[in-house]
Order: sequence, then structure tokens, then C-alpha cells
Amino acid sequence: MAFTRDDALALLDQYIKNEKMKYHCLASEAVMRALARRLGRDEEKWGLAGLLHDIDVELVNADLNVHGLEAEKILADRGIDPEIISAIKMHNEQAAGIKRSTEFEHALAAGETITGLITATAMVYPDKKVASVKPKSVTKRMKEKAFAASVNRDYILECEKIGIPLDEFVQLSLQAMNEISGSIGL
Repeated sequence: MAFTRDDALALLDQYIKNEKMKYHCLASEAVMRALARRLGRDEEKWGLAGLLHDIDVELVNADLNVHGLEAEKILADRGIDPEIISAIKMHNEQAAGIKRSTEFEHALAAGETITGLITATAMVYPDKKVASVKPKSVTKRMKEKAFAASVNRDYILECEKIGIPLDEFVQLSLQAMNEISGSIGL
């Protein structure tokens, strides 16, 4: 039996208690699905990677020395496509100990990271809504190293390694996050 999105959501609920982290995972799923459509890849597969990429973050207390490695253990025995597990492990190169090399790995690193910058940008808007954020605001914030300083701009720029220029990537990501923001109250 194939591992489904419903299975992934149940697993997410089991391991992630923080609502903001759940939103980040859902936003990452939306961005990954949009990237898959844009690149002609498997939308379900890429969506699952986005949804589950931080499955171990609370378990490891966001320790970047092990984050991703525990996710690999959690997911390995559940019949999940090994490519999904690999991309999830590789979204944190620090723990993996090797560099990302595949389109899927670069897409997940860029896709999940841009959600943080977009969310941080929304928080400086009066209504704090993703729907209010303009693409130019996000690209402007990319250049401001002190703004959302924990967001790794180099990871976001990996969008170019998958053939998507930054401006298009920001637009695609914003649109994807806007499509889900109403259903989850943001």
C-alpha cells in the first residue's frame, strides 16, 4: 500500500505539535507541488517531501547536527519512496555531511527556505497576511541580511540550480502559499 498524503498528515500530527511549524510544513508542501508542476515532476512525491521535511525538528530540538537524520529513521520503515527520504535528509546538508546534488534536493532546500522569508515578510505588513506580500518585497528582503537573519539566502538561490530564476521562484512560491493560506487562516 502506497504512503498517502493522509498518512503524511497523520504522521505530521504525531511528531509536530507547534502550529507554526505545521504551517511551515504545509507551506513547504504547497511550494514543492508548485515546483513539481512547473518542472513537470511528480507532484505527489514532491509534495510529500515538502510536507514531511521537518518531521524530526521537534524531536531533535532543531539541532542541525542531527536534523534530517532522525527523519530518515522515522520515514524509512513506512514504505516511503527512498528519493523522498533522501531529499528530506539532504535539505540539511550539515547533518548529512555531503552536498546536495539532485534537482529534487535543491528544490526542497530552496522551497522550504523561501517559506520562511515570505512568512517573515508578511509579519512586517500591517495585516500580517501572506496575501498582502508582493514579490518585489520578498526579493528586496533577500538583500537585507539582517532581516530574517536565520533564513539562508544561499539555499533560496538554489532555485537557480533547478533552472528557475529568483524572481519567478518568489512569484511561484508566493502564489502557492496564497492558495493554502485561506484554508489555514493566514
